[in-house]
Amino acid sequence: MLHTLHDIVTEFLSSWSLFSDMYLAGWLIAGTLALAGVLVVARDQVFLGAAVAQSSTLGIAIALWLESTLLLEHSTLTHTLLSPGVLAVICAVLAATLTRGSREAGRESNEAITGWVFLLSASGSVLIVAKSPHGLDEIQKLLSSTILGASATDVWLFAVLFAATTVGLLLCWRRLLLLTLDPPMATAVGMRTELWSFGMSVCLGLIVGLTLRASGLLYTFGCLVLPALCAKSLCREVRAMFLLAPVIAVGTALLGFVLANYYDYPPTQATVALQCLLLCGSWGWSRFRKHRRN
Repeated sequence: MLHTLHDIVTEFLSSWSLFSDMYLAGWLIAGTLALAGVLVVARDQVFLGAAVAQSSTLGIAIALWLESTLLLEHSTLTHTLLSPGVLAVICAVLAATLTRGSREAGRESNEAITGWVFLLSASGSVLIVAKSPHGLDEIQKLLSSTILGASATDVWLFAVLFAATTVGLLLCWRRLLLLTLDPPMATAVGMRTELWSFGMSVCLGLIVGLTLRASGLLYTFGCLVLPALCAKSLCREVRAMFLLAPVIAVGTALLGFVLANYYDYPPTQATVALQCLLLCGSWGWSRFRKHRRN
């Protein structure tokens, strides 16, 4: 057993020079998404994460279609403004704000609009690039979730994103907790709840849109909700979830990448599978504690 563990760690360290950017980007993405996911899970909007992530895929599909059909002779600035990364963020932000607005308008239920956004994005992203082999391959790559193409630029980008998310939560965590747990009380104490809710939606869309292009749909959605769900099962307070969820996300990503490197498995799928197993364990532990108390 010790010999096998030594071999696993040694082989992982030997791969560091080739895949360090992928490892670092993956861990930073996991930590950032887990922090944002606490608010998503605490508000019982787990499926919203899937819809927003899928909307980012739609944005990338639109960008690929524009690049291949309309923008071949346009300026560099136009290409930049309508690049896959920019449109992924825009579509993710629109999806997050659309579900928020529909819930407040009192028309369709939040779950209905979220499901509509997810299905429209899933079908539309494939249809838009269906006749473009390159575009279809890109979408399939996103759906299969791979982070092998992460670069040093991605590492710096996600380091800044993680730092900004952490600082933002530290500065606003009391108001965010109040808005998440008791919106009527937040309104009663003078918070502009509509504006805060809109800002939270924009931040969620920004985080998901930026991370999905590098990590793919499965890893993005998995790291957004699974660590937070684990933390929810193990913690009694939301504030503790903010500490435990990123630890779970980065820890499972670290273990998943190490094992995937040794056994030659896809790292993102290995990480999400570990998070699913950990969630099953946390659910079991939570039920055991409740049964023991009773």
